[in-house]
Amino acid sequence: MKTYTYLLISIAVLFTCTACNQTSKHKTIKLAHGLDVNHSVHKAMLKMGENLKEISGGKLSVKIYPNQQLGSERENLELLQIGSLDMTKVSVGVLENFAPKMKVLGLPFLFRNKQHSFNVLDGPIGQQLLNESEKYRLKGLCYYDAGSRSFYTKDKPINTPEDLKGMKIRVMESVTAMDMVRSLGGSPTPISWGELYTSLQQGVVDGAENNPPSFYLSRHYEVCKYYSIDEHTVLPDVLVVGTQFWNSLSSQEQEWLQEATKRSVAYQRELWAISEKEALEAVQKEGVEVIYPDKKPFAEKIQNIYEQYKDDEEMYSLIQQIQQTK
Repeated sequence: MKTYTYLLISIAVLFTCTACNQTSKHKTIKLAHGLDVNHSVHKAMLKMGENLKEISGGKLSVKIYPNQQLGSERENLELLQIGSLDMTKVSVGVLENFAPKMKVLGLPFLFRNKQHSFNVLDGPIGQQLLNESEKYRLKGLCYYDAGSRSFYTKDKPINTPEDLKGMKIRVMESVTAMDMVRSLGGSPTPISWGELYTSLQQGVVDGAENNPPSFYLSRHYEVCKYYSIDEHTVLPDVLVVGTQFWNSLSSQEQEWLQEATKRSVAYQRELWAISEKEALEAVQKEGVEVIYPDKKPFAEKIQNIYEQYKDDEEMYSLIQQIQQTK
């Protein structure tokens, strides 16, 4: 009931904004997301808005609602589907609940390194997956770099998979993420990002997993003093528009938006590399012990997840295509 009420309030606010925009000579795209305004992805979306305004000659602009102002990532996707929101940024881990094939990108230790992930995402496989979501009234525009996800914990460091045994680890609402933590011996606990700080404080969970900038900007380092860089998953963020909104644009407007989005990707990747380094340095200054465990035992523990897909011809083929990408 709480979520339903929240959604109704968000829809009312957005319809009010839409009514205001209809009197204007230009279109204002409503974009909501859950990140802090200092995050590289938020900055990239600001840049995308600036580029779009320039490319379109002022005919298109972007209004951004950060910090979960209009709901969680899942709620924002639902708003896109009913046409009450135009655009959002979500993690692939959440998007897989709406576009099932996206879950392939959440498989642990799928990518050999960062360049391998870029080659996949920027190539035909990445585009195929972006197109896949259209049948669910969602259109993926691009991928933003979200680095690698690793475990951070309150009371003890994670040096081996055995250290996770019995620990409650926060995960996104992602079946793949839950399977991964379960395979490593932990107890996966889905909690929304906005509620995680308090949940860590109160002991609802013993730890979580995310990339360095998110760990730092969320201030979770104030509660969790161990960060084990096992880099189990490389989960990109995805910029998504609702197909209802997309189809309301002219072909020229669609080209403008695609071009502005493309430019923002290169900009965001540059910012990400800087923010990742700065975040690790900052949390260490705050007393966090950064650990670099041997990744091999973690990778071996999750092989059963890959075995589950052998009977799914389409998904297993996707996995093989990704692994074979140079």
